[in-house]
Amino acid sequence: MAPRANWKGFLRLSLVTCPVALYPATSDTEKVSFNQINRKTGHRIKYAKVDAETGEEVANEDIMKGYKIDTDTYIEVSKDELDDIALESTRTIEIDEFVPKSDIDGRYLIRPYYLVPDGKVGHDAFAVIRETIRSMDKVAIGRVVLTNREHIIALEPLDKGLMGTLLRYPYEVRSEKDYFEDIQDVKITKDMLDLAKHIVEQKSASFEPEQFEDRYEQALIDLINQKRNGLTTKTKAAPKTTGNVINLMDALKRSLASEKEAAPARAQEKAQEKSKGKKPRKAAAGQREMLLPISGNGKRAAKEAPKEAPKKAEKPVRTAARTKKAG
Repeated sequence: MAPRANWKGFLRLSLVTCPVALYPATSDTEKVSFNQINRKTGHRIKYAKVDAETGEEVANEDIMKGYKIDTDTYIEVSKDELDDIALESTRTIEIDEFVPKSDIDGRYLIRPYYLVPDGKVGHDAFAVIRETIRSMDKVAIGRVVLTNREHIIALEPLDKGLMGTLLRYPYEVRSEKDYFEDIQDVKITKDMLDLAKHIVEQKSASFEPEQFEDRYEQALIDLINQKRNGLTTKTKAAPKTTGNVINLMDALKRSLASEKEAAPARAQEKAQEKSKGKKPRKAAAGQREMLLPISGNGKRAAKEAPKEAPKKAEKPVRTAARTKKAG
């Protein structure tokens, strides 16, 4: 089932308008998530909204927003007052200008969305706007209101639709000068730079995101599968540190030698994949498919083990990706 649209309204370029829907392009719902439970009873923890001074629970209708100006001093703002200052353009993405994509600093990018025509009408106008942006080889900058706030959105063609990326305002981006001013100016010799370039050449590849595996997510899946099947878990030994690098030139030479030794194996692995026509499998649809529920009423589930003999833990679904080693 396709996700629900986060926003529906109109996309407008001057007098050309079409109804559109905005969908999230990314999702965190596939990740393993936990609930907090009472160790003694196995029951889920429930949070209540209470008065910080009296300790009494407060009903939702008695809760309002407050801006802190001093200790225990707040300026109260009601929902009606916030609604009064809401912007009028809440249902229209107005394209204001077109800019080169290279002009957008990566620090301003927040999150991507998919923009598609909403319904059966307006596809012609949508296509005109999309192809205009594509032919100009630029990014359209517009404004959209989400959760009562106006956001800058950058629109660019993606296949038959548009990808809209929310952008930060300048006050949300910190200056690099506050962090980089203490970095020492050092002189790099040509030999060091040449060695480093050779290492980069040995490790150069095309970006294939499906080849990367979230190793912590995989470890969580393995842990839950082991506990589900009554298997004991082992504590992993702490990794050994290699110590500080004393001689930079020596470290570069050893790194290059190590990469040259590993290169034939990587090339052979890629060649085998191509010869077999092997395509990476899609990630699992979600943890519901890879983590089966434990039978019973759910109480004390974390500690109860099945009565039958322990079974071998089932392999999680998401094991297809090949993990790339860190540089």
